[in-house]
Amino acid sequence: MAGHEDLLIGRLALHYKLITEDQLAEVTRQQSREGGQRKIGELMVESGLISARRLEQLLAAQREIFRRQAAATAPAATLTPASPLRPVTATPIASVPPPAPVPPTPPRPAGSPVAQPMPPLTVSEMPPIAVSPAPPAAIPSPLSPPVAPAAAPGARLDRILDYALRQGASDIHVHSGAPLEVRRHGRLIAMESAIIDPATAERAIREVLTPEQQSALDEHGQVDLAYSAPGLGRFRSNVYRQRRGLDAVFRAIPPQPPTLSELGMPLSLARFANFHQGLVLVTGPSGCGKSSTLAAMLNIINEERRDHIITIEDPIEILHPSKRCLVNQRQVGHHTATFARALRAALREDPDVIAIGELRDLETISLALTAAETGHLVLATLHTNNAIRTINRILGVFPPNQQDQVRTMLSESLRVVISQRLLPRLDGMGRVAALEILVANRAVGNLIRDHKTFQIRSVLQVGSSHGMCSLDASLLELVKSGVVAREEALKHSEDPARFGVAPTSAPAEPAPGAGASA
Repeated sequence: MAGHEDLLIGRLALHYKLITEDQLAEVTRQQSREGGQRKIGELMVESGLISARRLEQLLAAQREIFRRQAAATAPAATLTPASPLRPVTATPIASVPPPAPVPPTPPRPAGSPVAQPMPPLTVSEMPPIAVSPAPPAAIPSPLSPPVAPAAAPGARLDRILDYALRQGASDIHVHSGAPLEVRRHGRLIAMESAIIDPATAERAIREVLTPEQQSALDEHGQVDLAYSAPGLGRFRSNVYRQRRGLDAVFRAIPPQPPTLSELGMPLSLARFANFHQGLVLVTGPSGCGKSSTLAAMLNIINEERRDHIITIEDPIEILHPSKRCLVNQRQVGHHTATFARALRAALREDPDVIAIGELRDLETISLALTAAETGHLVLATLHTNNAIRTINRILGVFPPNQQDQVRTMLSESLRVVISQRLLPRLDGMGRVAALEILVANRAVGNLIRDHKTFQIRSVLQVGSSHGMCSLDASLLELVKSGVVAREEALKHSEDPARFGVAPTSAPAEPAPGAGASA
């Protein structure tokens, strides 16, 4: 009976086009490898194919089917395994034909009960996964064709995401009391002129939240999550309340870890994945591609080494299947309470490589330095604008009485700081990265130890033989090669004189320790 129930859950998920047949086959193989210890529904949720909320509704549909069968069959009848899975076509659910009848069961020993074949699951017998009725004309066509009563939860939002992705969007903004907007090539663009009313926005957003996520949203006013939309991919999401109602922002996550060439990054960055200990930092403002660069470097390690990789993220973004390495990905709030707690535990989980989604606070930074100093390779991101500010930010979070010790630790464990910006291309075909690369050689280490981080800029300017590059040099090269407009490069330049513009007064680099109270 348990095996049949599992198979029926898979058939229901296929019927409602929540998963593909290949995905169901992979989950079934995983269940077999584990000796059938866990159910298919649980494995589908763990793999990110469906949400826990959708699983609950599939189980409710399964119970309804069993109830109807029990009412239509003799009390002594039992269920036999269902017919083989059939491919799901692109036709609407309302026209999906019933599965083929179950083949005859083999003869049974005399005296044993004869199992009756399970009746075909026609659409009329299969209870729909209920959603709230569609509101009147909230999001206009093409985003809002009428939602059929049998549509799966998230259908409204999935339509919006699909429409935005086809327009080449990287971020999708669903705002109450405002039009749908997307970010394409770094620019925010209104995709529809009509206003999304708050009730419609809240209904569409809440459909994709699990009960735990809804509770967190109601309690804290915002929640981070990773949303998987069948057939579309995964999205890093944030749902939050504002004065007009409930809003959500979705960032598309590539289905596979990107490569450096796919990101348009110099292949020379691959050498920084060869370190076996120390601290590698990828920095830059929000939305500059830090997570993608970090994922590309992790993918290089995963393909070329035999190590144990632990990632700590909030939420898990790009999925890394184990290749040559063993990869474990942990999500803050779901698998662990905080970054610091997960990082402290990771030191006892025999890792070789630790990837941290973001260095946010004193405790996390302190543990990352400890891990890097004790023989682990630590890769992390940080929201800072350049390499010098990155170093000063790390030093500045520690109290003054620990500064000397931290300077020594950082000077010995830091390997490289990669600071990046994304600029729109002159030809309008996407964006390109401008990089500042600081390799922590002996000279840089001495400057960190001797409270002279302000002199690191001169090392950057003459360190090309060590693979270093300043942000202005990278911008100037993009302008000379005709990839980026001069005006766009000037927006990010720290030395406008290099572009023939008289420099304006700019704030000095923050003194180490100045950010201790931040």
